[in-house]
Amino acid sequence: MSDLHANQEEKEVWSLPRINSKAPEFEATTTHGTLRLKDYEGKWLVLFSHPADFTPVCTTEFVAFQEIYPKLREMDTELLGLSIDSVHSHIAWIRNIEKNFNVEIEFPVIADLNKDVAQKYGMIMPDESSTETSRAVFIIDDKGKVRSIIYYPLSTGRNMDEIVRAVKALQTTDKYGYATPANWQEGDKVIVPPSTTTKGAKEREADKGMECVDWYLCKKDL
Repeated sequence: MSDLHANQEEKEVWSLPRINSKAPEFEATTTHGTLRLKDYEGKWLVLFSHPADFTPVCTTEFVAFQEIYPKLREMDTELLGLSIDSVHSHIAWIRNIEKNFNVEIEFPVIADLNKDVAQKYGMIMPDESSTETSRAVFIIDDKGKVRSIIYYPLSTGRNMDEIVRAVKALQTTDKYGYATPANWQEGDKVIVPPSTTTKGAKEREADKGMECVDWYLCKKDL
């Protein structure tokens, strides 16, 4: 392999979408048949990758992803998994999970044997593994834009509550135009954008409808 070709391949592996960029289009074989990104138009999508089928941490994650799937659907959000395994491997593993955990995996899983989707989304970390996808999570909004990117190493299972929280926070910001503070949960106060004038700053502190620590940090109930 020439140095040029090697550099191009490494660049492809490391490339990834940026927050607020258009999510890369794809067409892939899944456990629910052929699916494309455009099949999710008008809905939010949590696209995640796992290292490999029939592995301990990934198995616990799949059970946990299924547990949050009903909540995500209530939020008009779909779930789509991926690894560099065959569709037959996916099917066998899903059946094994159903047998051993009595949990039916309802969401589709991409069989990305050619690494096409994984490379488009930068799911492979060569310094960790060149043959497995990392534990990546891409939250894609109903307009097809990447809104959040979360990575975990191969050794660490993901926090499902955080994924649900992140989707809810992003949807809340879209709906109301307010940011959300650290550890925000649905029903908590949101952050009002800071004033850009001295007059506005004084008015904010006098507003009884807001909880202000200082002029630049005010919260309110929705």
